[in-house]
Amino acid sequence: MPLTKADIIDSIHHRLGLPKARSIQVTETLLEIIKQTLASGEDVLISGFGKFCVKNKQERKGRNPQTGEDMMLGSRRVVTFKCSGVLRDRINGGNMSDDRLNDYHQKKEKIRSQKNMGI
Repeated sequence: MPLTKADIIDSIHHRLGLPKARSIQVTETLLEIIKQTLASGEDVLISGFGKFCVKNKQERKGRNPQTGEDMMLGSRRVVTFKCSGVLRDRINGGNMSDDRLNDYHQKKEKIRSQKNMGI
């Protein structure tokens, strides 16, 4: 059973104790930020989760499935997702190795320090 937007809203509502309307607003705002960023052609990187990338697909040959006639399919942009090593390890049921976990926390701390220093 897939996780739905309604499930996410309910989870935020229960875990954070926010009113339901506020949980909806937070979820909708986050998703809108992600959609706008991707629509502008920028990637979205969520540390510890993964990266949504906008890729350009070239024009290519295709076939009309009803007639079998060859045709050219136009170029387009698609969104791909590459999960982080942290998420991959969690999905595969294992805990991260101590070295990998330490690397992750060191990188996270370095980024936090740089933000605090205004870099």
